[in-house]
This record gives sequence, C-alpha cells and structure tokens, in this order.
Amino acid sequence: MMSILLRQRIQLPAAWRWKKRRDSFCCHCMTFSTISSNQDPVEIHKRKLFLWFSHLPKEEKQFGGLFSPETMHVDPLILERKDEERAGLLQSPYKTQTSSSHSLTVEQLFDPTDAWSEGRGLNVLLYGAVGTGKATIVRKLVLDWCAGNTMTHFKLLLPFTCEDLSQLTKAVSLRDLVGRKYLHLKNHPLLSGDRDHAKDVLFLFNGMEKMQLDFRIGSSELCSDPNEPLPPSVLIVNLLRKYLLPEASILMATRLSAVERIPQKYVSRYAQICGFNDPDRQRAYFTSRLLQSEEAAQNKEAQTLIELLYLHLQSESQLAAACFLPSYCWLTCATLHFLHFTTTQAPIRTLTGIYTSFFRLNFGGEVLGTRTGTSPSSQEHQSSLMRYVVLTVGKLAYDGVMNKRTSFSDKELEQWIGGKTKTDEELHQLAVFQTDVLDFFLAPCVKSGNHSSKELCEDNEKLYVFAVPALQEYLAALYIVLGENKSALQKLTSQVSVAIGQASEDVSALVNILSKFIPLRLFAIFNLLKLFPKLYEKISSYNKGKIARTMAVEMFRTEDSHNDDVLDQVEQSLLGVQGPQPQQFDDSKSFELYPIFMGGLLQYSNRVLLQQLDCNVQSTTVVQITRALRKHLVRELSKPQPPEELMDLLVLLYEFQNPRLTVEVLSSIKSICLTNVRMTSLKCFILSSVLSCASASYHLKELDLSSCLLTHNMLQMLAPAFRHAQSLNLQFNNLGPDSCILLKDLLLDPKTCISSLQLCDNPLLDSGVRILLEALPQNQSLIYLSLMHTGLGNSGALELAERLPQHTGLQELNVAYNAISEEAAVALVDACREHPTIHTLHLYLNPITDEGKQSLYGRGLTGNQGNNQQVKVLASVTEGSDISGGWHPILRVIQENASSWDHKRVKQQLKVFLQDLEWGREKQTSFWRRLHFRKVQKKVQATLQRLEKDSSSKTK
Repeated sequence: MMSILLRQRIQLPAAWRWKKRRDSFCCHCMTFSTISSNQDPVEIHKRKLFLWFSHLPKEEKQFGGLFSPETMHVDPLILERKDEERAGLLQSPYKTQTSSSHSLTVEQLFDPTDAWSEGRGLNVLLYGAVGTGKATIVRKLVLDWCAGNTMTHFKLLLPFTCEDLSQLTKAVSLRDLVGRKYLHLKNHPLLSGDRDHAKDVLFLFNGMEKMQLDFRIGSSELCSDPNEPLPPSVLIVNLLRKYLLPEASILMATRLSAVERIPQKYVSRYAQICGFNDPDRQRAYFTSRLLQSEEAAQNKEAQTLIELLYLHLQSESQLAAACFLPSYCWLTCATLHFLHFTTTQAPIRTLTGIYTSFFRLNFGGEVLGTRTGTSPSSQEHQSSLMRYVVLTVGKLAYDGVMNKRTSFSDKELEQWIGGKTKTDEELHQLAVFQTDVLDFFLAPCVKSGNHSSKELCEDNEKLYVFAVPALQEYLAALYIVLGENKSALQKLTSQVSVAIGQASEDVSALVNILSKFIPLRLFAIFNLLKLFPKLYEKISSYNKGKIARTMAVEMFRTEDSHNDDVLDQVEQSLLGVQGPQPQQFDDSKSFELYPIFMGGLLQYSNRVLLQQLDCNVQSTTVVQITRALRKHLVRELSKPQPPEELMDLLVLLYEFQNPRLTVEVLSSIKSICLTNVRMTSLKCFILSSVLSCASASYHLKELDLSSCLLTHNMLQMLAPAFRHAQSLNLQFNNLGPDSCILLKDLLLDPKTCISSLQLCDNPLLDSGVRILLEALPQNQSLIYLSLMHTGLGNSGALELAERLPQHTGLQELNVAYNAISEEAAVALVDACREHPTIHTLHLYLNPITDEGKQSLYGRGLTGNQGNNQQVKVLASVTEGSDISGGWHPILRVIQENASSWDHKRVKQQLKVFLQDLEWGREKQTSFWRRLHFRKVQKKVQATLQRLEKDSSSKTK
C-alpha cells in the first residue's frame, strides 16, 4: 500500500507538469494562430518577396562582405518607343538613336498614355538585348516595391518567371496559379474579379520569349473568370487581351526578338533598355562595385584605379563601347577586383572562372526558342544558347586566333555565323541569334586606324571586333576544349563509336549499324570489326594530344617572349596604356591568354558551370589532355624561358588548379627568375599557391624577384614560397625596416633552406638591419648575405661586426655603398678575420681613403692566429700597385646597378678608380702588366661614359 501511494505521489506532479505544458502549448498555438490570422497577407507577401529577390548568385558576392543590391545598383537608360518606331524595334542597342525618344524611369513606366482608358490597366513591354540589364531592373523593382520606395499605387505585385510557367502542362485557374506560388495570397479579394479591385494589382512576367504565346482565337479561348482552369499561356493571353482582370496592369520583360510576338494592340507602352549610354553611368557602376566598402573607399589604390578606368572610358575606347552593356561593366569590375584586390583570406578565384561565371549569369538556362505555334515535342529539343554561341562565335574566334586577327568584316561574319543553314527552323534560330545575341559579342571597331593594313578591307567596309579582347581567346579555347575543331574522319569515328556503345553484342546488329557509315565490302578486306575500336581510340587520344601540344606551343611562342605577361596585358586592355602610344601597330598579335584559358576550362569547378550551359567536358578528355600537356611542358621547360613567359606558365598552372600536374611540372624547374616582372598581390598569390603544391623537400636553386616592385604586403604573401628557395634575390625592391621582421622570421624557420639572401637597393636602414641580424645566432643555412646600398651606415656596420661571431656558416658578406667610414670598416674586417668561414667582404663605393683601403687589405691578409683564415677585402679595383682580383665583379655590380644609384656619387667613385689605375700603371715595369692595367682602365672609362650619357638624356 505504501508503495502504491508513493508511486501516486511521484506520478501526480509528472501529470501536473504535462498538463501545464499542454495548456501552455495550446495557448502558444492560439496566440500564433491569432497573430497569423491578424497579419495582412500582402505584408507577408512583401517580406517573402524581399527574401527571395535578395538572394543573389555567388558570383555577385565576390566584391566583399558588405554587398548590398540597393547601394550597388545603377539604373540603365530606358527609352520609350512610339508606335511608328516599331519598324526599328529589332535594332541593336549600339544602333539606338536617342533623338526621337525620351528616357523613362521605372516609376514612369505606368504613367497614363494616350491610348489609356478608365477602368483598364496598362500593358508595358520592357525589352532589350542580352546583357542590357532586364533581370537587374526586374529584381530592383520588386525589392523597391517591397520596401515601399516605388510603384506604391499598386497594392499587390505578382512576379512570375515565364521559364517556370512554360513547364506547366496542367490547366490551372489564375487564382490557383497565384496560390500555387504564393500560398499566403490564395483566395485574395484583389484577384476575385469583383468590381475594380484588380486596378491595384501589377503582374510581372519576366522572360516572355519563353512562353510561346498564341493570340489566335482558335488556339486560345476567351476567358474572364479567374477561377476557370486553363493552360498558363492562355491565361497570360487573356490578361493581355484585358478579358481577364482588365483593370490589372502588366509589365512584360523580354528579348528583342520576341517583341513582334505580342500584337501591337495589346501593348500600351514600349520601353527599350539601352544600357549605360555615357561614361558617367559607367563610372557610377564601377564606383559602387569597387569602392562599396569603407576600407576600399579609403584605399588610395582603389580610387586611383577608378580614375584610370574613367579616363580610359572618356577616351571613347573600345572598352567604353563594350561597357554600353551593364554585363560588361560587371565583367570589368570582376576582373579588376581579381587583379588588384586578391588576398590570402579570399576564396580561390581564377580568371577563367570569372569568364565562365560571366557566361553562366548571362546565358544560364537560355535556349534558342522555337517559333510560335510549334509543338511541345519540338520545344523539348531546343538547343542551348551557349552551345550555339560556341558553334558559331567560338568558331569565328578560333579562326581569328589561328590567323592572328582580331577584326572581322561583314562578309566574314556572314560566313562564320550564318554557316550552312538548311531548314526553316535553323533559319529562324539564326535570325533570333543575330537579333538578340550577336551584338553582345561583336561591336564595331572604334579605332580601326590602329589596325594593320592586312586587317583593313579594300572597300573600307566596317570592321567588327570582340567587345572585350580576352573574350575572343576564351571562346576560341572553349571551342577547342569541347572538341568542335574535329576533322571529318574524327567526326565520323565519333559517330560510329556512339553507335557501337548503344548497340548490343549481337554481331549482326553491329554490322547493320556500321553499314550506315562504311560500305560492307570493306569489312572483308580490313576486318574493321576488330580493328575499328582500336583505331577510334588511337584517333581520339591523338586529338587530345594535339590539343595539349597546341597549348604548349601557344604558351612558349618565341615571337611572344618580349611581351608583357598575360595579367599585365589584361590590365592594360581595361585601364589603357599610360604614356606615349606606340607609333605603329604590332602585326604579330599575341594570344597568350588562349592556352591559359584552355587549361582553366579543364578545372573541375569550371566544368561544372559549363555543364549547366550544356557544354560538357568529359573527365576522360581532361585526363588525356593533362597527360599529354605534362610531357610537352616538361620538354619546353628544358630550355631557358624569359621571366614573362615563366610568369605565364605559373598563371597556367594556377588556372588549371591541378596539384598533381603542378608537382610534375615543378619537378623540371630548378630555378624561377622573374626579374623585372611587375609583381602585384595577385601574382605573388599565384606564385605562392603554385609552389605550395610541392612537397617540403622541393627546393629551387634560385628564386629571383629582383626589380619586381615588391612591397611589405606582397612579401607576406610570398613567405610560403620563400621556404622552397636556396638562393633568394630580393634586390631593387621597396622593402623597408618592417619587412625585416618577416625576413627574420623566415631565417629562423627550421624549414627554411636559404643559403643566399640578396637585399641590395632596399631601404632597410640600420634599424631594419638590426632586426634582421637577430636571426643570425639561430640560423645556420645562410652562406652569402648582400646588404649593399641598404642604408646600413656606421651604426649598422658596427652592430653587424658584433653579431658576426654568432653565425658560424657565413662565407661572403656584401656591405658596399652604405656610407661606411674607415673606422666601421676596420671593425668589420677584424670581425670577418676572426670568423672561421668568411672569405670575402665587399666594401667598395664607401667613403674610405686610399690609405684606409691599403690598411684594410693588409688586415684582411693577416689572418686569424688560430686557423690562419684570410679575408679578401674588395674596396677598389686596385690593391696598392696591383690590380685587385675582384675588379671584374666590382665593375659588373656597378654597371648593373648604376641606373638606380646616385649618378654623381658613382661617377665620383669611378674617377677615383681611374686615378688608382693610372697611378698603379705607372708603377709597373712589365709591359704585360701595364697592358692589363690599360684594359681595366678602358672598362672603367666605358662605364663612366655610359653613366654620363644616361645622366644627360635624363636632364633633357
């Protein structure tokens, strides 16, 4: 009994807690349902629309974390077209005449027109070519309506994507169609058709060209009941006829070629989107994109970038013509952001990826539509618009690359774009393509005078060029990678291979299939049933090897070796060439981006994007091309390459994003010389990324980054690459004392194998050198250290003399041209003489007297009493009455660096050398020794004359 009572005492509180939780849950549900029922469905609609339309593609998020569509939107030019101008509706945006039309804002699209009557809403047709900004305007319109900034006289905005509507096969009423997409608006009174409620409703149909509307009475019955189930296309036709909800207004967005599909009597206003028609709109767009964050707005480099871009646009350049379309403004911003704002924290981005994303944004899901009234079965086999671009414009681009041409005449466009069309459907697709898409890629040449005579037509016919030069190389590369340049035999074998794969193992079925391609009598002679699969495999692999060989040959063309690297070429095409323009046009046009794009298109992420555009690159194709490319690259790298060509190779490996290929190619590279290459943060990131693919045991004999305009920030990005270098050359850059902290950490890193460090002509100063010297006690790999012309001074030299005993592996030290006096030089020589391994000390171009030089020579030759160590002191081209054994390296260093040094100081030192040589020659009795002195004198005089000539040319 006690146990039963105890259990009841325990269970009662539990039951009470459950009852309390149930009552609370019921109250919560009651409150939630009360709140939900009291909320206005339109307000719910606005919140959900705002969330849906605020979602942007990932490509739009690359400009920083503070992205905001409201702050980065620039309205393109919208022109109202009158009825009598309908004959010119299908003209290109480049040919649009603004004199007879006036511009409109989005708010003015639904102002009453002359044809407007009371009780009937307006039907506005908003149209434009590909890339003019239709989708952007629609998205901004919806967001502004949700925020209450525009179209406030409409209580309800209902956006529909015609691509989705075209997929619906089941009949549905208008109210159910709205309720299907917007559940919270189901049975809303504004859509009931009662009285004039629909006057407050705006329907928005985006992509009307995909609906295939048929306005014939026999094909689309009349309907005025919003509850009657009908196909979606019939519902839209009745909305436009004003039979269904006549008070409602409609905004239709479509491409140029679809304007004529909607009868004129059903359109209240035509409005054409004409893009950015002036440099000020373009500049506003660039500023909103590149200076959208507070950090970028305060960045002087970013502001200078905008100014250079604006100057280039004002010069009526080819870029200004391309940026007429907002899509090319996006591409320009994305490319400049990639070139100038790449950081280690940002996700991996490639130039090929930017162009692939550009096409996905503009052509994703786009197809070449069929004519009105075609059967649904034919619509299912519509061809991808991007695939059609590759087969036509890509073929033209490939021909231009192969023949080193960038401009094309009308006849050539007709030949390559038109091709051999046979059926009416093909002719229709060609007409749609020429109307909507062709002007997106090709624009009239702005400055045809810059082209060579070979590219000018005899009858002065207008020439066309690709809107952006790199676009030609990208499309040509895509044409090749997709294998569209096959010969007739390769196409035949490909067709037969597909047939074999689809056939069964039955021999008779196989013979029947092959007989469609090859006469049966050939089977008995060559026994092709057994031979053909091997033959096809051989031809296929040969084709992939041919692509790889083309990439390698285009990458290392000898005539392109003196060009700027590809990244500089891309930047110059966007910002223009600063300074004097070349007098003559260069006939040997280089297409160095072409092989790099081919490598980038084989990257997995780019292939995924291309697959969405119906441009499939098979994995087997990638494997075959990669295998063949490795062989060709390794063979080409056995020859010495100019720095610019080597930089292009690094860009190719980076764009490829294939670590295994990168490691195999790097194994054949023993040194990387990028001297005089203008390094940027992006190039530094590429170099580090490529070398990071190699194992820790991979070492470069030399990494030469001299005269590369390196800064401290760039040095931080390059730190991972330095760990692979045995000899690191950083001379003639802009590294200050703060860079010495990073160099000190590099020397203290146990993974570092640097044996030679050259820091000549960097303003390190004595404070920076002190920081660097803190690494000497723990570093044992350094053998050669050059601190020539780094602002070392006497204090730095004395500090160095104190630190030298702590490092036992150093063998050669260069502190020339550092304003070191005789006293500090003596301390250095004594420290080197006591050092067990140092054998050479460079002290020339320092203010040391002749007597001091003689004293230094003697102190260096005295040697250490313990090990009889002698130090070779290089203070002048002479050693007393003899010629110094180091005269040649001294003179060579002066010749290489004199252009960046103080000419007055160097000329004064050279004159001292001549006096020393003349005095030493007079002391000689041997004819041969006097002759040797005379030879060295001529070398010094030639160096002095060259320096004086350079000084006089600079003063002029």
